[in-house]
Amino acid sequence: MRALVIEDEKSIIDAINVAFEFRWPDAKLIASTTGKKGILLVRTESPDIVILDLNLPDISGFDVLKEIREFSTVPVIILTVRSDDEDILKGLEGGADDYIIKPFNYMTLLARVRAVLRRTEVIPFVGHHNNVVNARLKIDFVNQKVKVDNRLVRLTPIEYKLLALLTKNRDQIVPYSSIMGEVWGKDFAGETESIRICVRHLRKKLQDSPPKMIINKRSSGYMLKS
Repeated sequence: MRALVIEDEKSIIDAINVAFEFRWPDAKLIASTTGKKGILLVRTESPDIVILDLNLPDISGFDVLKEIREFSTVPVIILTVRSDDEDILKGLEGGADDYIIKPFNYMTLLARVRAVLRRTEVIPFVGHHNNVVNARLKIDFVNQKVKVDNRLVRLTPIEYKLLALLTKNRDQIVPYSSIMGEVWGKDFAGETESIRICVRHLRKKLQDSPPKMIINKRSSGYMLKS
């Protein structure tokens, strides 16, 4: 496992490195103290996860996240002192998979890294192959590719797992609790707001506006219509 830390405080990088060496010796840590170099390392080093600070010396961590999401679905954990609800929401809506506020416990950070890696691991549904969901949407479960109007769509692992779950249960309401358990995992401490944000991203990528494919039943769950 290769983790990239984009953080301008060397003391924090060193402490995270020690935590990994102590609890996760097989992991390799790569670090950058600037956002621009961090983006370059995502491209060249292909890390399995990124731990990203928001207050960087050259560009905002939000801008780093935005650029990463333009070419990569790598899981990203934001690690920052910024605790305002607006910043948390902006980070999650920007494509972060988790948001941790400083000061933090280093062992807890490693646990959250493991949890994010587990829930972003994409496993195709056994017994499914190419699936024409409706006139616009096609899913290749073997190669985990999604096409809308015959155009390839790049989804994050979480977005793909959500779409696959809804497809497996098409034309049926999938309860919020089932979505959280199947997509995010039972150990995820998030709320239905995480589902709402993910669905909004998914609808945008599927060009489903106004919603005709992914339908919400208020206070219940979501359904994918054939």
